[in-house]
Amino acid sequence: MAIKLRKSYKFALRSSFYISIFLLLLALTLFYFFSLWKYWPVLVIAIFLIFGVSFLVIQFRVEKFIYRRIKKIYDDVSLLESSSLAMGPITTDMATLTEEIEKFAKDKRIEIDTLKIREAYRKDFLGNVSHELKTPLFTVQGYILTLLEGAMEDKKIRKKYLLRASKGVERLIYIVKDLDLITKLEAGELSLDIDTFDIIELINNVFELLEMKAAKKNISLTFDMDYKQPIFVRGDREKLQQVITNLIVNSIKYGHSDGTTEVSVEDLIKNKVIVRVTDNGEGIPESHLPRIFERFYRIDKSGSRKEGGSGLGLAIVKHIIEAHGEKIYVESAVDVGSEFSFTLEKTKKSRE
Repeated sequence: MAIKLRKSYKFALRSSFYISIFLLLLALTLFYFFSLWKYWPVLVIAIFLIFGVSFLVIQFRVEKFIYRRIKKIYDDVSLLESSSLAMGPITTDMATLTEEIEKFAKDKRIEIDTLKIREAYRKDFLGNVSHELKTPLFTVQGYILTLLEGAMEDKKIRKKYLLRASKGVERLIYIVKDLDLITKLEAGELSLDIDTFDIIELINNVFELLEMKAAKKNISLTFDMDYKQPIFVRGDREKLQQVITNLIVNSIKYGHSDGTTEVSVEDLIKNKVIVRVTDNGEGIPESHLPRIFERFYRIDKSGSRKEGGSGLGLAIVKHIIEAHGEKIYVESAVDVGSEFSFTLEKTKKSRE
């Protein structure tokens, strides 16, 4: 079995060999000119001694020289917290050290890139929260200040402004409630009440609740086909109703007048169904699709909103679906429409 020598040993052996060869050639030259051939056994012993001593001295010096400098590298790296490199054994093998340093540098680059992304997300989030909160706050403040400056004496204006201020407060409460809900969902503090229910019946209930809202834009809420049999799924009925409600409300908000919102429930695999909510509205540009489930993310960066809402609807939808251990998908094309779909677990009853 071949013995794998450390690279420092190889260096010492090679250097000792070169020194021994050089001295041997020098000694042979002297032996030739001074006819000292009778002392050749001494020469052989001397060459072996020189080789051995050279190897030991070079190996010792190289180990000390390399180890001291590499130890300093490890010590410098150990100043960085949670360094996996500093926790490992110190090696004097330069190839191994180079590999470890490159891996360490790559991990740190990834960590820095992740922190930059998080910082950009934090800035966007704070900016969006500020925008969402300041609009209703300034509205309420404006109406109250107007009343305090004298408009309170006029009963009609007083009632109108108080009603508008009340709507602003309601929107603030709506945003705060959604923020509280999504915070609990992200922290895993909101438990799910898992039950078996008919998803078709649930969608019909949502259609009835949103019928008036859809009628204002003459948008039809419909199934893709006539579902004569119930389809039973497992999940938190109340939370999944919120998911479907949020998706359909979005399809109404951003749908064209005289349009359609269509819902379908299809078999995906043996124990899964996929629920699709499709509209023929204004659609979402492809560049925005990866970020639409972020809290307060807005496609329109102008600072104005055509539609109200907390800006948390899709983020809540995503967290509720993922809390069920399921996936949500989106496909969209500008001026064609959007399709949001998510998976759910079927029950044995539905498969029968």
